[in-house]
Amino acid sequence: MKTFIVKTLGCKVNQCESEGIARTLIESGLEPVDGDLDAADIVIINTCTITAKAGMQSRQAVRQAIRAYPEARIVVTGCHAQIAPGELHDIDGVDWVVGNGDKHKIPEMLRDTASLPLMADESLHDRTDIALVDRFQGPPGIAHGSRTRPFLKIQDGCNAFCTYCIVPHARGRSRSMSQDQVIAQVGQLGRLGYREVVLTGIHLGCYGHDLHPTTDLYSLLCRIRDAGAVERIRISSIEPAELSDEIIDLAASGNTERGRLCRHFHIPLQSGDDGILERMHRPYGRDYFKALVLRILERVPDAAIGVDTLIGFPGESETAFQNTYALIEVLPVSYLHVFPFSPRNGTPAFSFKDQVPFPEVKQRCQRMRELGAKKRMAFYERFVGKAVDVLVEGTRDRNDLRLKGLTDNYIPVKIEGPDAYYNTRRKIRITAISGDGSTEGVVC
Repeated sequence: MKTFIVKTLGCKVNQCESEGIARTLIESGLEPVDGDLDAADIVIINTCTITAKAGMQSRQAVRQAIRAYPEARIVVTGCHAQIAPGELHDIDGVDWVVGNGDKHKIPEMLRDTASLPLMADESLHDRTDIALVDRFQGPPGIAHGSRTRPFLKIQDGCNAFCTYCIVPHARGRSRSMSQDQVIAQVGQLGRLGYREVVLTGIHLGCYGHDLHPTTDLYSLLCRIRDAGAVERIRISSIEPAELSDEIIDLAASGNTERGRLCRHFHIPLQSGDDGILERMHRPYGRDYFKALVLRILERVPDAAIGVDTLIGFPGESETAFQNTYALIEVLPVSYLHVFPFSPRNGTPAFSFKDQVPFPEVKQRCQRMRELGAKKRMAFYERFVGKAVDVLVEGTRDRNDLRLKGLTDNYIPVKIEGPDAYYNTRRKIRITAISGDGSTEGVVC
């Protein structure tokens, strides 16, 4: 029996696609192995290219795999494979470079692993042009690996073309899974015993706009709720202008309702300065974002609100940065993801003037991360002494062996308890905040 390992860098969509590839390989008769303990016949590296650092880490991961598995066939796929196939093909030991347009075909390509062909130099130019892909291609299998809350990719690609972002060039235009397929896959995951499913995509708020007839994310969420196949639905990042009042209200429904939307919204802000937002080609201003956050919390008071910030965009003065900092400081958000600007060749911002010196970007990111830590702590402190509903994961904490779980509003909780609690919902009273960035609790 042939063995394989899939290594994943980057976003939830990549993780979902990797798990789908792995699931199909298993169903085809291949055996997954633990990369820390076993050799493998095939190593698939699913790469990321969102920043220059991510691209570098992807190349490092490829070289590490070649050294660790000298006898294995090395298959490189993902966003970096789509954007920079030549860089990866030039690494000695890489057997195959597969772009995002053909990623879903990898299990079929590997069916006869003994005769896996090497990629000829001229084949690099024959890869699928991702800009021409107009149909949704999901993972070849339903991504249900070891995680308690599986990801389900329902949308791919992006039409926004923000001036800093390479993703539309790596992923193509927005494409959606049909509603019927989504309902079927959520239903299958429910029958497999999963209690929560995370819907993910590259531009999730554009879900359904390309379908015929057109539909939208709100309509899909209503159908999932009405089907009641799983207990909780969580959505990944959604753009501010695409988070409607109707979607927010779905998260305000009763906690016992099957198929309810989790009280958790992750919303990219990027900058709190209107001039920078306009230069980024972001379709909103700071006042719109502030009103959105306050509207969410008015309708769903205990909602977790995560925010992305992009620091050091060209032309970001100290005043512009302070506008971002001040906006986040006054808003009751729950946590931050802080990214330094990374110039990506092929995007307009790559050639923008007024690049911010890296030491200054680094210092601003540190200040923003410290603010994020305060926001997270303040959010957790609100729930100390309160009873919360926790979905217990299927693995224990590596350090203290306690059970881990997550509330619907994205609070990680650790408790003492038996294995019988795995993949069950438990009423937990939060007693303290741990030093590792989670909370502690006891079963009520």
